[in-house]
Amino acid sequence: MHHQASFAKINLFLYVTGRRSDGFHDLFSLMTKITLADDMVFGFHGDGVYVTCDHPKVPADATNLAHRAAVLFFESCKKCAKPISLDGVTIHIDKNIPVGGGLGGGSSNAATVLMVLNQFCQNPFSKNELMKMGLCLGADVPFFLFGSPALATGVGETLIRAENPGFQHVVLCDPGIHVPTASVFKTLDFCLTSHQKYTIKSASDALLKGQKIDIRQYVHNDLEASAFRLYPEIKTTKDEMARLLQRPVSMSGSGGSLFAFYSEQKNAKQGYETLCRRWPGGEKKFFLTAMHNG
Repeated sequence: MHHQASFAKINLFLYVTGRRSDGFHDLFSLMTKITLADDMVFGFHGDGVYVTCDHPKVPADATNLAHRAAVLFFESCKKCAKPISLDGVTIHIDKNIPVGGGLGGGSSNAATVLMVLNQFCQNPFSKNELMKMGLCLGADVPFFLFGSPALATGVGETLIRAENPGFQHVVLCDPGIHVPTASVFKTLDFCLTSHQKYTIKSASDALLKGQKIDIRQYVHNDLEASAFRLYPEIKTTKDEMARLLQRPVSMSGSGGSLFAFYSEQKNAKQGYETLCRRWPGGEKKFFLTAMHNG
């Protein structure tokens, strides 16, 4: 058996920059992995692909992204005539990343499958080939194979390495609401203001030049308004978190996970403990985590 951590991500900022003819939206986002992770257990034996998960809302059939990733890997080996000495894999997922929380758990699982199978089979595919493979599964999958914080554009598939954002510690809230990404984009009121255009150009210019930026002036998520309309409790939770923590709180991805970041671990721990006292034993869950640069 082989254990592998499958890390979550947060969007430090997320701007919607346009609508595409294919029905998707163009994005401008800074993404980083965090140390909150699922534990994936691999068994390299048997024929075919088998996936199990300890979370009742995660499917264990062929619709699971980890299952789809494994099938795609084996099919790609056959299609490209890559010789491997592996006929099947069993995968168990111990789910720690909130499901439907905008943290990329499913995409991370898929990327982890591609990476682990590739390593076990003596690397028949390059990282770029794996990233192209991952894009067939979802727009966020290439990021989890990329290996560093990244500025993401397009639907999220075009990635540029970004400098460490500086604030290393994160207090994360799972409000207990599964937010369907498609519903958030469907109800999005797209309007790119002149201020947003200036902010995007400023951040893009700095990041493309390899300059460090003060991330606090760019923290924003264009999908919040849509998610808040669908699930007002997310906004209520965000406002209360910001009041208790006395610092900005933002939503990750399409929601509904919320986060605040800190430069000092002791301050993050104090914030985490404050939130746990405010919402003891309820549906909301809190995590004390950190940015992961691998």
